[in-house]
Amino acid sequence: MSRNTGSKCRLCRREKTKLFLKGDRCFTPKCALEKRDYAPGQHGKMTRKPSEYGIRLREKQKAKRIYGLNEAQFKRFFSIAASKPGVTGLYLLKLLESRLDNIVYRAGFGGSRDQARQLVLHGHILVNGKRVNIPSYIMKPNDVVSLKDKSKELVGVKAAVVRIKERGMLPQGGWLEVNHELLTATFKKMPEKDEIGAVINDQLIVEFYRR
Repeated sequence: MSRNTGSKCRLCRREKTKLFLKGDRCFTPKCALEKRDYAPGQHGKMTRKPSEYGIRLREKQKAKRIYGLNEAQFKRFFSIAASKPGVTGLYLLKLLESRLDNIVYRAGFGGSRDQARQLVLHGHILVNGKRVNIPSYIMKPNDVVSLKDKSKELVGVKAAVVRIKERGMLPQGGWLEVNHELLTATFKKMPEKDEIGAVINDQLIVEFYRR
């Protein structure tokens, strides 16, 4: 998978909203968006009316960056969603939320999606008792995510669990049941839009790809 090696804070500033890419830093005054709430670069403070294309592009870029995907990966998920009956944009968000790395993040085992992805890639995560090291693995109803016994002692995991408890940011609606004592999470079903919490206009993304 290709990686963004530049500043993640610049991505938040470009989208003019917090994407929560830096874990704890995003919740402190050190957050770059708190200091400079305008786009990066020498022309960042310039204000101009965005085009219809630009509005749709920014929404697609925002969603892509929130979930940490490159363009090819994001477009593949859109193609899958477009092939299903129902509302394409909503199904796209449901698919993205059903990724294993996102579930690990939502459960609070990683402080950011990047950290959650690393846990998966390095073999710390089990699905139904079997190791799965594919971040894009799509969860099925009643799949149970857990950590290997040794991995439960990782300092980063313990710190992430403490933080998510303090902030009360556990998923709402019952689509993901988390047990922080056992460090397990049960994926009950795909979430509905109001249970996701991400401020993404999925219709604009659909219009971007179907323009």
